[in-house]
Parts: sequence; structure tokens; C-alpha cells
Amino acid sequence: MVTGPERAQGPLPGPVRLLIAARAVNQLGAFSLAFLTVLLCRAFGASLGVAGAVAAVFGLATIPGRLAGGWLADKLGRRRTMLAGLGGCAVAQLGIALAPSLAVAAGCALLLGLAFELYEPPSQAIIADTTAPQDHARAYALLIAALAAGNTGAGLIAAAVGRWGLRWLFVVDALSCLACALIVRLVSPADHRPSKSSLLPAAGPPPWRDRHLLAVTGAGTVFALIYMLLLVSLPLSLSAQGLSPAGAGPIMAVSALAQAFAQPLMRTRCLVAIPGPAAFAIGYTLMGLGLAGYAASGSLLALIAPTVAWSLGYLLISGRAFAVVAGLAPAGAAAAYLAVYGLSWGVATTAAPMLAALLIGSVGPAGLWVSGSALCLVMTAVHPWLLRQIRPPQLGAGLGLGEQRA
Repeated sequence: MVTGPERAQGPLPGPVRLLIAARAVNQLGAFSLAFLTVLLCRAFGASLGVAGAVAAVFGLATIPGRLAGGWLADKLGRRRTMLAGLGGCAVAQLGIALAPSLAVAAGCALLLGLAFELYEPPSQAIIADTTAPQDHARAYALLIAALAAGNTGAGLIAAAVGRWGLRWLFVVDALSCLACALIVRLVSPADHRPSKSSLLPAAGPPPWRDRHLLAVTGAGTVFALIYMLLLVSLPLSLSAQGLSPAGAGPIMAVSALAQAFAQPLMRTRCLVAIPGPAAFAIGYTLMGLGLAGYAASGSLLALIAPTVAWSLGYLLISGRAFAVVAGLAPAGAAAAYLAVYGLSWGVATTAAPMLAALLIGSVGPAGLWVSGSALCLVMTAVHPWLLRQIRPPQLGAGLGLGEQRA
């Protein structure tokens, strides 16, 4: 008699699980950025406009930083690139904490933006290369859930450390980067000295000339925008409804818990067997239902069920989205491909706050959530259709896309 869900896959490789744990440790300190503008205003007397401009400079700097992460990972080695990124973040955060003037703090914010995304492409590429293709989606879903859990812990740490002073938030964040760097140094595969052949371009077109990657990145930008709208709009929506914006914290904790408890389901045979296009359609449907539920909710308690719905949809899509990109990449180019795809999150992070303010100001919170739900409905058709046009050979086993691309 089967007493639980039948599992289709075994445990992920140890190095992958340890790398994901390291990222979760780093995420525990990833709360300081939310307080950057407040620190600039309170500690240095900056106006809201100046503080917002500094924050925008940080956001824009992450875009070349991510591209540099992909390039350095392929040229210098993945572990070296991750250590450089984590070390750079620690130095920049300590610089902000100790900055004697606004100009120094702004310069450190720029450095932080350049270093902030360096470790993303190499860490994602290690997961792609260390796990079997059929395990890619599950491994990336575990990474997403671990980061979500880290965010929950980060909120609790911020609440405690913030009482000492805002500068201490950046000190603790720097320490989390150094702790993550230590774990990466101990558990990630050693870099090999690059040969002349490894310095040549990888087989296949450069990432920016691969039309399949660009199409997937375009769809990924819409997906990232939906998620970022959720994050930045929830406090604004609660405030517009007369509720405490701080209520967004417990709601996001519910999201993190839902993703964590759903992880065992990602290994069940029935979910693994779902074809890729169908999985994306189901994921967008769940996200759309969650957003529609937000539009109809008038209390924090009523937000719980919609939050669980969109969180499960997000988890179902996010892991497979990274797996698609990993499958598209030629041998040795996973980091570069993942770096290009990651630009979708930079664009979404820049656009979401402006779009959220525009929609809430013009159509109100309910109109914002209905608009987001409608966008999810459109993507239930667009994203699966796009996947059916790609069908790379590497994706057949992991995502059920069937035929191979010519």
C-alpha cells in the first residue's frame, strides 16, 4: 500500500544542495537594500529624489553586473566569480555602513549594484551542469524556495537588528555575504586553469544572437514583471485599502512557507510527468487566480488562500523557466545564457515600482490585481506556445517538450 506520494526522482547531488543552502544563508541578510533610501535620507540628509536616484543607479548597475557574471564565469571560473561577487557585496555594504558622506555612500551603492548579480549566473550554471537534465526544474525550484525562505528569515532579522540603527543592517548583510562565500569556497567545484580552447567562444551563436533565448527572455520578463508587481504592490495596495502596509510581511511569509512545503510535491511522478507547456499554463492559471483573489479580498485573512495559489504557480513556473534556458545553452555556455535570461529580472525590478504606482493611482488596487490576472491569462497561451516552437533536444526529458529542434 502506498502511504505517500510516489517519488519519481532521488535526492539532488550533495554539492547542489549545499550551494542552495549557501544562497539561503546569503538571503538571510538580503534585507538592507529595502532600507537604502531611508538610510540616505536619515543619515545624510538626502532628499527623497536624491535617495531614489541613488537606488535607481544601484538597480541599473545590476544589469552590466549580471552580464559580467556570465562572462567571468566562463573565462575565469565559476567559483572565483562567485567569491568575487560575494566579496564585492560585503565590501560595498560595509562601505555604506561606515560611509562618512552621501557621496561615499552613493559610490558604495554603485559598487554594490555591480557586484550584486555577479554570483547569479555561475551559481545557476553549476546547478545546470551538476544535475541531470530531468532534475533541472526541480533543482531550480528548490533554489527559488530556499531564497523565499531566506527572505522570511531576513524580515525577522531586520526587525531585530534595525533597532540598533540602520547602518547595522548593512553590517549584518555583509556578514551573510562572507558566510556564503565561505560555504561556496568549501563546497563548490574547484576552478580549472583555462586553456586556450576554453577562451574561444562556445559552440553555437552568441547568446544575444540566439533568437530562441531572446524569445524565452522576453516571456521571462513578463513573468518576472508579474512577480515583482506582486512584491512592490502589496504594501501599496494594503495602504490604499486602509490596512497596515506592514501586513505585507506576514503575507510574504505565507508565500515562503507554501513554496517550502510544496517542495516534496515537485518530486512526485504526476508532477514530473506534466508536459512543459501544460505546466506553464497551470502555473499562470494559479497565479492569475491568486491575483484575482487579491482583487476581491478586503482583509489580511482573506489574502492567505490567494497567496498560496499564486505562490504554487510561481514555483511551478520558475524552476522550469531556468531549466529551459539551461537546456538551450550550448556546452560551456550555460552561465552566459543564464546571465542574458537574468536581465529579465533587472528590467522587471526597474519597471514594476513605476507601473504599480501608475495602476494604483489610476484604477485602484482592485484594478491593478485584475490587470495582473488578465496578463496571467494571456501568458497561459503565449508562454506554452513559445515553448512548443523551441523544443531543444535537452528539454525533452526534463520538461516533456517532445520533439527536438532541428
